[in-house]
Amino acid sequence: MRAAGNLLRALQRQQPWTCSSCRSRIARRYASTLTSTVASPTFESSLSPPAFNASRASQDDDTLRKIFDSGSFWNGFSAKELHSERSTGLIGNRYLDRPEGFLEYAQHSIRKCFMLVNQTLAMESPDEYKSIVKVLDRLSDLLCRVIDLADFIRSTHPSPQFQQAATQAYAQMFEYMNQLNTTTGLNEQLKKAASIPEVFDSWTEEERTVANILLKDFNKSAIDLSDEDRNAFVALSNQIAEVGTVFAEKAGQPKAFNIHLKAKRLNGFSPVYIREKKRFGMVSIPTTGPLINEALSTVEDPDTRREIYMATRSSADNNRRRLEDLLYYRAKLAKLAGYSNYGQMALADKMAKTPEAVRSFLHALKADTQPVVDNELDQLLEIKKADAHASNFPGRINSWDKDFYARRLMAGLATRIRSPDALSSYFSLGTVFQGLSRLFQRLYGIRLVPRETLRGETWQKDVRRLDVVDESDNIVAVLYCDLFSRQGKSQNPAHFTLRCARAISAEEIAEFTEEAHPFPNAVAAATEGLAYSVDKRASVVRQLPTIALICDFDRPVSDDRPSLLSLRDVQTLFHEMGHAIHSILGQTQLQNVSGTRCATDLAELPSVLMEYFALAPQVLALWARHYATNKPLPFALVEERLAIERKLQGLETEGQIMMALLDQELHSNKDWTSNSSIGKTTEIYHDVYSNATLPEPPGTSWEGHFGHLYGYGATYYSYLFARAVAGRIWKQVFESGERATDRAAGERFASEMLRWGGSRDGWKCIAGVLQNEKLASGDHEAMAMVGKWGVRGELEL
Repeated sequence: MRAAGNLLRALQRQQPWTCSSCRSRIARRYASTLTSTVASPTFESSLSPPAFNASRASQDDDTLRKIFDSGSFWNGFSAKELHSERSTGLIGNRYLDRPEGFLEYAQHSIRKCFMLVNQTLAMESPDEYKSIVKVLDRLSDLLCRVIDLADFIRSTHPSPQFQQAATQAYAQMFEYMNQLNTTTGLNEQLKKAASIPEVFDSWTEEERTVANILLKDFNKSAIDLSDEDRNAFVALSNQIAEVGTVFAEKAGQPKAFNIHLKAKRLNGFSPVYIREKKRFGMVSIPTTGPLINEALSTVEDPDTRREIYMATRSSADNNRRRLEDLLYYRAKLAKLAGYSNYGQMALADKMAKTPEAVRSFLHALKADTQPVVDNELDQLLEIKKADAHASNFPGRINSWDKDFYARRLMAGLATRIRSPDALSSYFSLGTVFQGLSRLFQRLYGIRLVPRETLRGETWQKDVRRLDVVDESDNIVAVLYCDLFSRQGKSQNPAHFTLRCARAISAEEIAEFTEEAHPFPNAVAAATEGLAYSVDKRASVVRQLPTIALICDFDRPVSDDRPSLLSLRDVQTLFHEMGHAIHSILGQTQLQNVSGTRCATDLAELPSVLMEYFALAPQVLALWARHYATNKPLPFALVEERLAIERKLQGLETEGQIMMALLDQELHSNKDWTSNSSIGKTTEIYHDVYSNATLPEPPGTSWEGHFGHLYGYGATYYSYLFARAVAGRIWKQVFESGERATDRAAGERFASEMLRWGGSRDGWKCIAGVLQNEKLASGDHEAMAMVGKWGVRGELEL
């Protein structure tokens, strides 16, 4: 990192300064030629495919299925890459045609950043201050272009050389970003600009939103504190990152790695395992992993199950210590930043706003879920009563009973349905993408079109590129699909925004007419070779969203046997495409609020809503056909599978509610004044879970297993919040599926929610979609109202 610091200082010395009047003169000259540039055939062909016609759309739809389902078709389709003269660079960025290019790319970006920093610090007049938000947003975009792409490549690219180069570029840009966050001049200039009425009144609502976001970001970096307090803030932040990372990594560590039980107590458990592992009448079972879960759901003796349950719910003392250290450091950080607790600090810029509002939501949600939970426990109790052998047999379900009797309940249902393979035969990967494209066409007027890639454009030869086009066949986004498993690849599905949408002015493009770059023209240089569009009337270029979708599906066995997905896989793919559609349609003027860059408790809403579409018969009818016979899916197969998957979902939901309540209590507790003792987290854990339908037995300490406490500190409720809101929208706007393919319903959701990205208050978005102004205030009562909506609708067929 020292070398990176020396580089930054060297770059700073080299950076020239151009006055604003000269820059404006260049921009006017460039703007006068932009229209003729756009009109050139070469330029137009780089932007969009030929004009729309129905036969081409049908051909694209057929191709979309084949590039995923047919290996031979894909080999022919992707052959164009083999004939490319030179590497175009990863995702079209010519700096990235080789690993060493990442360093050049980072250096180039830092030089541009220095120019913008100097421009901001030199602002004096109101006219100059009027542009400060756009300048700082561009500065943020330059950082994110490198950091987001480098972070993705270092975790996804199969080449160790590219991984290492991306890691170095990421570290260099991250260090520079941290320097900017503590550059007091930027914060002072932005505050000064916001305080000038003439300047503030000239800003659009979006610019005001971004200005507020940037000021909060500066504040979170302790920029207004004294040098001593700022140093303490940085030290605490580093301690939080260090202990939090280890806590999350060790979250699966049990108090004891094995439990030793007499073999005769394990009736019902795997006889093969008992026979192989029995030593002197004793059997040792690891307390983590599938074996202990199998034991908990199969061992017949309730006292033995209780011992097993206790072992699985007791975390290692050293990880509980790490958790208490994490909470202690976070409490100190919050106090230093002027908050009474970390929960208040974390929620200040979220829709919930306060820990009290989160609790209000969770308690209302728990009350709404309770009837479902009670009904499910009654079903389990009926099975348990059949096991009664004595008059004093307990007339209740205990925590250690749930998995055992749930297994029996599920076994009874499973005997009455067909094999999961019968359902998967209708879900080839290619047909699922056909379904997504057809659904988006009906709801939003966009579709997915396969596009050949150039040499070096993708990081793996089987990555598919899909262009997202509108009804005029204009490209509006680019989606790279890396969906098949390979060695070393993460198994977790994910959506990555590699480039956010943003408007690029003629003034900005003009900079590239007078400097060297590896791109064919100034527009390509300004967008770094990635997809863009042009608004000829406004002389504005827009960088388009560039997205990567990562999954870990099985590869096709042959052309006759494509990759077949489970129902859960289909839901996962629809979920991730929900994030993608937010990025695609949320094309704001400023990248800070583009697409999914919104409040954490709003970001999951579009993706959770898409899960409803995945299961709707009206949507399945668009695409779900047998891969071999092409016969449509009988929806009865889906109903059978859902009957099993949704059984006991009330208990699962209550479990999530309790975890969210625990998260709030741990992070809003005011007693983290000392980290000298261990046990406080366990005390809070048992206090919270005493209100669960199935309370925890004394002696457990599961909180040390809750690794999400680090990554989701005080925001674990967000997914439940998204489920409640999505359910309401599905019921009211899409009429529980009756309008699942209706353009008016889709446009309502897009215009009130998706197209705003993060530039509009989330509560106003929800109020607009649901046409309920009572929600617009987003106060404590609004959170409680959402909780009362519940999630029961998704638990029922």
